[in-house]
Amino acid sequence: MARAVVIGAGIGGLTAAAALQGRGWDVTVCERAPALEPVGSGLAVAANALRALDTIGVGDTVRGLSAVRGELGLRRPDGSWLARTTEEEASARYGDSVVLLRRADLVGALHAALAPGTLRLGTTVLAADPGGEVRTEAETLRADLVVAADGVSSPVRATLFPGHPAPRYAGVTSWRVLVPGGGAVQASETWGAGRVFGVMPLAGGLTYCYATDTVPAGTGDGDQRAELLRLFGRWHSPIPELLAAAEPGDVLRNDVYHLTAPLPAMHRGRIALIGDAAHPMTPNLGQGACQAIEDAVVLAHVVSTGGDLSAYTSARLARTARITARSASICRATRLRGPLAVRLRDTATALTWRFASGRMTAAMDDVLGWRPPHDQG
Repeated sequence: MARAVVIGAGIGGLTAAAALQGRGWDVTVCERAPALEPVGSGLAVAANALRALDTIGVGDTVRGLSAVRGELGLRRPDGSWLARTTEEEASARYGDSVVLLRRADLVGALHAALAPGTLRLGTTVLAADPGGEVRTEAETLRADLVVAADGVSSPVRATLFPGHPAPRYAGVTSWRVLVPGGGAVQASETWGAGRVFGVMPLAGGLTYCYATDTVPAGTGDGDQRAELLRLFGRWHSPIPELLAAAEPGDVLRNDVYHLTAPLPAMHRGRIALIGDAAHPMTPNLGQGACQAIEDAVVLAHVVSTGGDLSAYTSARLARTARITARSASICRATRLRGPLAVRLRDTATALTWRFASGRMTAAMDDVLGWRPPHDQG
């Protein structure tokens, strides 16, 4: 039986483990954390990732957690709409709408898809060799395939491609918080001068809020809820109300880093990189987790149907590089601060949506219209 070792039990790593086990692989997942603790944030699973999750039998579980209804779109700080659509329109075009859910719920669904004993918590990987050896604090594991899903600051990526530029600060810091009892809110993202605030309804009466601001890296001390109220407390409802209802200790703040130059390959030897280890991106397209899920199911397909890892790189590198670049482009647009630049950006967005909404929507076809490899046997 072919053997795989997965480094990291995030969304990409767990998806890869489930996809490989479904194709008959013996899989071990090494996770340095002592437990899969719930993380207080949400994420978007778009139509492309839902199709990928269908291949491991998790898609319908995730769809059942969707709470998006009615209108959704892009707004100004005063609440007026720049662009908007409906959940029904998105579903009609792509066969699925986006599902917004707690990260912990997706991690739980993926973990439940694994065979008992697959996940080894509290297991730190010290080194991974392209020949297929993975050294932990306790033992050396040997594998036909090593899946590096070890995140934005991936030590494995740095070892395999030591001369490649490390992820760079994208110019924005981000906040995330789950707010209980947010009520019936509309899904929207609001753009101001250098700032963004997103409001997303989740199942169970939760509301996921996220925000970004254009500030120097490493400036995140103090009460972060108070900082959010200072930055966004005068924006349209329900933003101030949601922030007032949030628990200060639940607000997470992280500087955003992304890869500005694609890797030369997404593999070396027997090691394949997936997700943030391969292509860390800004969150502006909501595709970080989605691309990790795509990576995982394509990798499992390639290695289980006679292909080598060069075929995995061929299938994934150009696509993920395009999406990373597009997301970075949107991030740059959100960082505009000058009144004239902001006015021009907002006017162009509103006019494009009003007179060419079909073209604007179609621009996402190559992202959301993706389908997994046909052979799932």
